[in-house]
Amino acid sequence: MNRWIDRCCMGIEALIAAALAVMVVLVFGNVVLRYGFNSGITVSEEVSRWLFIWMTFLGAVVALKEHGHLGVDMVVQKLPPIGKKICLVVGHAVMLYIVWLLFQGSVTQARINWDVTAPVTGASMAVVYVSGVVFSVLAGFLLALDLLRLFTGRLAEADLVMVQESEEAVQLQQILGAHGDEPGAHK
Repeated sequence: MNRWIDRCCMGIEALIAAALAVMVVLVFGNVVLRYGFNSGITVSEEVSRWLFIWMTFLGAVVALKEHGHLGVDMVVQKLPPIGKKICLVVGHAVMLYIVWLLFQGSVTQARINWDVTAPVTGASMAVVYVSGVVFSVLAGFLLALDLLRLFTGRLAEADLVMVQESEEAVQLQQILGAHGDEPGAHK
């Protein structure tokens, strides 16, 4: 299952990279055409905006899978394992509720905007709100999978804190871990 999820995330990362490449070409090409040739790509702004929305939601899924979202873990780190487990369950339950609300809202907005067309491309504006539906489904699956791992005992104690205090702290831990020095270890 983990390999399948890893492959899906690699596919999502490839989609994000492709969307970013298309955005760069559209925006840069539009700037060059406007200033150099007094013309432009008419769909550039609209398509770039949609790609940015999709990249944001898909990137959030990958970050959720890699537990890369920032959070405050100062208190949770100090708790015993049972306290960490309780915090994980409560946190994931709240996130699942929020994802459910996002799913409901996105589905409603997609339905409302199904027949609304974009001014330049003429495409349905539902494409914007479907990104929220896709994110909700994928995020809900990942959160439920984390809870399943916890309840079946397949989640190590080191994995009970699923947020990072800061990017710098993670980098420091990696540097210290590479040198064999664990934070808080005495020589």
